[in-house]
Amino acid sequence: MNNFMELQVGVKILLKNKEGKFLLLLRNPVKYPEVGKKWDIVGGRIDAGASLMENLKREVLEETGLEVVGETKLLLAQDILKPDKHVVRLTYMGESKGEVRLSEEHSEYKWLTRDELTKLEPMDKYIKEVLDKNLI
Repeated sequence: MNNFMELQVGVKILLKNKEGKFLLLLRNPVKYPEVGKKWDIVGGRIDAGASLMENLKREVLEETGLEVVGETKLLLAQDILKPDKHVVRLTYMGESKGEVRLSEEHSEYKWLTRDELTKLEPMDKYIKEVLDKNLI
């Protein structure tokens, strides 16, 4: 293993609205050509010195304009291994309120039921893992 690998921590959240539907965002392929046009959930890398929840709430506000309300639940910790980077991704589930206002990071959004989520393509493989393990 490379001893000089960069380590990062990412936080993601599967947001649920008052109707019980989940928010999925379509990555902007112009801004993220390395990821491509895939459906994903809100989140990003943490800023050191701020708590996980502070980072998660900041990401949600920046990417969607929504507010995280109530308690969040940790669903899964995942490793994303790349040749020069190891990202530990913590995926949460929580409720949100407000109206979606997308940032330039995403080009589209959908509120979907769990059944609709399982049929959405192309989807981020780490979200698929959450669905495959029946964590929601």
